[in-house]
Amino acid sequence: MSEKDFWKALEEARRGWQEDVLEPLLERYGVRKDSFELTDGAEVEPLYGPEDRRDEDYLGEIGFPGQYPFTRGVQPTMYRGKLWTMRQYAGFGTASQSNERYRYLLSQGTSGLSVAFDLPTQMGFDSDSDRVAGEVGKVGVAIDSIDDMRTLLDGLPLDEISTSMTINATASTLLALYVAVADERGIDRDKLRGTIQNDVLKEYIARGTYIYPPRPSMRIITDVFEFCQAEVPRWNTVSISGYHIREAGSTAVQEVGFTLANGIAYVERAVDAGLDVDDFAGRLSFFFNVHNGFFEEIAKFRAARRLWAKIMKERFGAKRERSMRLRFHSQTAGSTLTAQQPQVNVVRVAMQALASVLGGTQSLHTNSWDEALSLPTEDAVRIALRTQQVIAHETGVADLVDPLAGSYAVETLTDHIEEEAREYIAQIDNMGGAVAGIEAGFQQSEIQEASYQAQLAQERGDDVIVGVNRFQTDEEPPRDLHRVDEKVEAEQVERLRQFKADRDGEAVAEARRRLARAASGNDNLMPLIVAAVKADTTLGEISDTLREEFGEYVENVVL
Repeated sequence: MSEKDFWKALEEARRGWQEDVLEPLLERYGVRKDSFELTDGAEVEPLYGPEDRRDEDYLGEIGFPGQYPFTRGVQPTMYRGKLWTMRQYAGFGTASQSNERYRYLLSQGTSGLSVAFDLPTQMGFDSDSDRVAGEVGKVGVAIDSIDDMRTLLDGLPLDEISTSMTINATASTLLALYVAVADERGIDRDKLRGTIQNDVLKEYIARGTYIYPPRPSMRIITDVFEFCQAEVPRWNTVSISGYHIREAGSTAVQEVGFTLANGIAYVERAVDAGLDVDDFAGRLSFFFNVHNGFFEEIAKFRAARRLWAKIMKERFGAKRERSMRLRFHSQTAGSTLTAQQPQVNVVRVAMQALASVLGGTQSLHTNSWDEALSLPTEDAVRIALRTQQVIAHETGVADLVDPLAGSYAVETLTDHIEEEAREYIAQIDNMGGAVAGIEAGFQQSEIQEASYQAQLAQERGDDVIVGVNRFQTDEEPPRDLHRVDEKVEAEQVERLRQFKADRDGEAVAEARRRLARAASGNDNLMPLIVAAVKADTTLGEISDTLREEFGEYVENVVL
């Protein structure tokens, strides 16, 4: 049969199916809701077929795993060669308490650590600051000094494990502390593996833990790129995060578009600073949310990989394929966890985790079922980790490389997300880039509108949330939740007071003076920050020194 005859026969067959099979059924039973849509409002067709892929360029747009444009994954063997890194995000209270949790997680099969820091640490305040009373150790671990970092990492094999630190405005200081502890132990810097999130642009867009204005913040990030290229070559210098953009209420398309626009801004800033794109782009990584729309999420990851590869090759002239690969960590969606019937969160997390694996993640964190109510207990963390292990070892999905490639539906959704995300990037480019867009409030306002529409859909019952707006039950609140003892703050403040009393005050003052001089000029700040933490300067003191030079950011509120 010729190609022309094939398409004609297919069209006739589909018309016959619609008239003889579909339409009589629809007349009799209808459909269960008025519309079926993606998160950006695009209609989901009831059926996809060869006609939807008629003009497909297979080699140019899909291709093979481990090969440009990486739609099918960044590794040719994917999980047949090596499973994704199974991380569990953890950190609470004091450094010693968090260290105990990390040892437990490693004993249970976790292959990488992910450190959560408390809000004072994220915002650049020491635990004894009047501005952070009541927040110390609550949503993560409190790290004030090199002494805290020594305790946090005690007994952990830094030259054997990969450590991810979810930290942004103070990422340079936390990295400096990590490097300083490794130096004390005699571990070569080129053996250190890990990631700092270091993505401050998404803080202005979605999360709010920023300190300095965007432009000096971009300078610090570029200094980290340059420092790690020379000193810590196996460290991922930024994890460009769509996770928090999605948690703030964005659509899947916005998550991809805004995240990659931020990535473009970081690459442009580094290139403008004189770095060669092929020298640093291979250490960029990304961090995405895994939400409830199973096929939309799989398509989102495929679209992001392909679009980033094209951006790096066509826009920045990257020559090495390593520079074009979008490697990403993923985390199941905290915003989808419910306090009602919280054990159902185990199911949500499992489905989201499966979508992430089928989408080709390199690293995955699975949320614990009780996180809508408290910090997770050890039992809940273990179930979350076991969820990944069941997917890896019992389902067989890790035995196939990109098994959904060629799916009419998945490939069509991938094309749609790429096209719409590219349109967002074009809009941001026309404004002058991601920083200019943030300063104008564009990304923030787009997310606010998407979040508002999603909330309306839930309140109308168009989007069913099991246990919340449908299938409710009377239930007793869960018991034995994990609570941080109120004594933690007083203990942390007392340790910090003693640390400051025992140190060389003049050495601290000189370290701060040298850092301030560098900040007022153009020198790379990272060697000065490393020297400062080794001189026992605290995180809050380093942040205050930079505040005096750079100022503090005041949000452009968009209503």
